[in-house]
Formats: sequence, C-alpha cells, structure tokens
Amino acid sequence: VGHPPRLPKAKGRTQTALVLLLHFGLCEEKYRARLADLLVELIEREGGRMVTGFIGTYFLPHVLTATGHTDVAYRLLLREESPSWLYSVMHGATTVWEHWNSQKEDGSFWSTDMNSFNHYAYGAVCDWIFESVVGIAPTEDAPAYRHVLISPHPSRELGFVEGAIDTAYGRVRVKWYYRGDTVHYEVDVPKGATATLTLPSGYTETLSGGAYLFAE
Repeated sequence: VGHPPRLPKAKGRTQTALVLLLHFGLCEEKYRARLADLLVELIEREGGRMVTGFIGTYFLPHVLTATGHTDVAYRLLLREESPSWLYSVMHGATTVWEHWNSQKEDGSFWSTDMNSFNHYAYGAVCDWIFESVVGIAPTEDAPAYRHVLISPHPSRELGFVEGAIDTAYGRVRVKWYYRGDTVHYEVDVPKGATATLTLPSGYTETLSGGAYLFAE
C-alpha cells in the first residue's frame, strides 16, 4: 500500500492559502487530495469554523465541494456561531454584514468607524448555493445558459431546496426534496437550451427542453 505524497515544507498554511492553491490549480496534482484534507483539518482545528476573509470565503465552499467535502461546506453554511452566515441572521440581520461579528454577542460593535451592515462580500456564498446546493451552473462553451450543468447536492439537514434562474431561453428550475430515504429531483429546462444532469449517485443524462422528475 502506497503512502500519500508528503507535502513540501511551507510557511503560512492558512485556510485561505489552501483554498486559493486548490481553486486556481497552483499545486501539483499529486498533492491535491492531501491539500484538501489539510484544509478540512485546519477547519476542524478551529472548532469547525472558517477563518477566511473576503478573498478566501467566496472560494471556500466551491473548493470543498470540488474536492469531495460538500458535507463540510454544509456545516459551515448552517453554523450559527460567529464566524458564520447564520450568526448575523440569528442576530436580526436582513442584509449581509461587512464583518462576521459586526455586532458582538454583548450587543457592542466590532467598530464604530468601519463597520457596514450592508456589505455584500460574504453574500457571495449565494454563488455556491445556486451552483452546488440548487445545482444550476452555466458553461463557458455555451454562455447565457444555452447549455446548463445541473448537479445538485442534497442535504437531509435542509430537507428540500428549490431555485430557478430566468435566462434568455426561459426559466431553469431545480427542486429536490426527501421522502423517506429517497431524494426526488424536479428539473425544468427551457426550450432551446440543453442541460447535463449529474446526480449524487453518478447518474448522468443530457436533457433537452422539458420538465423532468428523477429519484434515487
């Protein structure tokens, strides 16, 4: 049995550094799996928290999903303690804050000078929600959603999700929900567009315009 390759010695092994290495392919392929495991390890060392800022946070859930750790991305999404998206929601936020703890647990502010309560940067997680949770993503070779990648990642903790994007060809819609141990998927593809569907089991099918129902 072979051993995983040793990572080169390096300083500054942070969550953001690993995220950028993995997302932009700045590492040798033989190190990719180990770097992804190290990223998860760093998150666990922080008590299951992300310690990323504007640059790293956007790419973090995308990288976790791309490396087979969507469960970790979901844990970060649904976490209620700071730093997290739901911390602000649990404290009455209706917009995205500039800082994870713009308002602290005791009601005081992170700062009274530089502290926006309507600052979208961390809201970029919605890109991952649409592409990986709902599962709707465009393609570079057929822009404007003429060809769509549909690859939802269901979570029993959420139970169900429904999302849609209005494109130049019409509405692309995906809904998934649990019934017992079975996940049901409803998919709408507009006429004039096509989609490549990939389900968690690995099942793949090319879809033309129409309404579809799958279960597994």
